[in-house]
Amino acid sequence: MTVSTTTTSTSDGITPAAPPRRWPMVLAAAAVWVAVWQVVATVVGQPIIVASPWQVVKVLARLMVTASFWGAAGTTFWHIGCGFVLAVALGTALAWLASLHRWVDALFAPPIRAMRSVPVVSFIILLLIWGGSAWLSTVVSCLMVLPAVFDSIAEGLARVPGELREMARVFAVSRWRTLRAITAPALWPYLMAACKVGVGLAWKAGVSAEVIGLPDGTIGERLNTAKLYLATGDLFAWTAVIVALGLATERLVLWLLARVEHRFEAVGL
Repeated sequence: MTVSTTTTSTSDGITPAAPPRRWPMVLAAAAVWVAVWQVVATVVGQPIIVASPWQVVKVLARLMVTASFWGAAGTTFWHIGCGFVLAVALGTALAWLASLHRWVDALFAPPIRAMRSVPVVSFIILLLIWGGSAWLSTVVSCLMVLPAVFDSIAEGLARVPGELREMARVFAVSRWRTLRAITAPALWPYLMAACKVGVGLAWKAGVSAEVIGLPDGTIGERLNTAKLYLATGDLFAWTAVIVALGLATERLVLWLLARVEHRFEAVGL
């Protein structure tokens, strides 16, 4: 059954995603906030407190021609990306097993709740005590994203139409065909929503871990250096890099998921 995207709600209570924002509106909104930023920087009049947009652009231009900049950005992107992918895989697998076996749900409920409620800094410090900081951002990103993926996939599995699953059992449809034709299409919106939220969580937690653990050649190390030398322009510039990488990661993940969904539909899923 096809649901029109013009409706405001569906029978199961899920509201379809809002239509994409138009680029002119996005650019206009960005221009307004850059103007506010410039006004604040002018009023404060202290670059060491608030760097102006032009100062940040100059810092970015200086950084982007160096190999160390791309090395730090690439290392952080790789570590956080690995943590995110691992969280999606583990969260999906655990939610699937929990939907099949109640003992799995009971067994993993306490650690999932702990990951959801314990402050990220507690995990960072504990992991630093247990080991080094080389892959700290990967583990921390995974721990922060996993509960969101688990909860979303578990909710999606609970909303798979029971009558369709019952019909599949009556007609002796194989588990693989049931997964392809019934379960996967129902889960897809929940997986995309979990990934969209998870990307932001991964970057926030991963960079925080780098700032505290200070692994060599990472964005977190550069942020800490900017703090030590009161280089506010560098701090703003690296923050802009984090935002850009986070947005690019989100776009990449959603694009890949959309391509996979399209490929599944093309082969009859």
